[in-house]
Amino acid sequence: MSEPDIKEFWSAHPCGDNVFGAPGGDERDDFEEFFSRYDAAKYRLEHHIPARLDRLDVSGRRLLEIGLGQGSEAEQLIRRGARWTGVDLTRTAVRRTGTRLALRELPYDGLHQASVLDLPFPDKSFDIVFSHGVLHHVPEIHRAQQEIHRVLKPGGELVVMLYARWSLNYLVSIGLLRRAVLLAAHPLVRLGTLPEQRGLLGAHLGNARRIGLVRYLRMPKFIHSNTDGPHNPYSRVYDVGRVRRDFPDFDVRHAEKHFLHAPPLPVHGLGSGKALGWHLWVRLTPRAR
Repeated sequence: MSEPDIKEFWSAHPCGDNVFGAPGGDERDDFEEFFSRYDAAKYRLEHHIPARLDRLDVSGRRLLEIGLGQGSEAEQLIRRGARWTGVDLTRTAVRRTGTRLALRELPYDGLHQASVLDLPFPDKSFDIVFSHGVLHHVPEIHRAQQEIHRVLKPGGELVVMLYARWSLNYLVSIGLLRRAVLLAAHPLVRLGTLPEQRGLLGAHLGNARRIGLVRYLRMPKFIHSNTDGPHNPYSRVYDVGRVRRDFPDFDVRHAEKHFLHAPPLPVHGLGSGKALGWHLWVRLTPRAR
């Protein structure tokens, strides 16, 4: 798996477009309507995020955000007083975030299209590095965390959201239900007793035909296609032990889970997600070298 593959996917599938829809056009009013609609839906679904950001104490501090999506967290962080700089691998995310910040007349220090594997900043540039739902899509995570360590000041902080291994979504929805449905549907489609499927199931069946059903259903492979769509090239899930292994230049200071999310199970809103939530928030401090 290579960075160009990941860049191609996220350029074609900007974060959230599959759930909330894309802007209707390129006009100022189109983006203003889209950002308002997107944020209302996002924070209704992931209502824990603003409270987590309130706890970061970003005011007046130089903060680098890695991976921008539609710029929602960028706006939230700037409104909380951060001296914000953002980077993203894709031009689409950089353009949309820039458009958002211009529309809202929000100040920021910098906005760059760049890779986390080669950050365009001097050593010890930032007080905080923040990354929400991005680093679990980076195969070369050891190199990425080295770059993050390089640009953080001593005594700084890395705050990340990573997909959680010990979650209802990974253990039950992805690990059991979705594999069982695919295992049942695959031979029926091949025998002609079930019509050719479209949509998500059809895409997964196509993956299974191309790769081979047994190989596709193995969790190290299956997880890639079950976090951000069936064509997503790479994803990883984390517990605190995996965080420590993949971020050896950092110490884990605090970890907590949020967001009970496990489609197709109708569980959203039934609890806080602290036990089996899909989003693992981790705060880390850089080790001295």
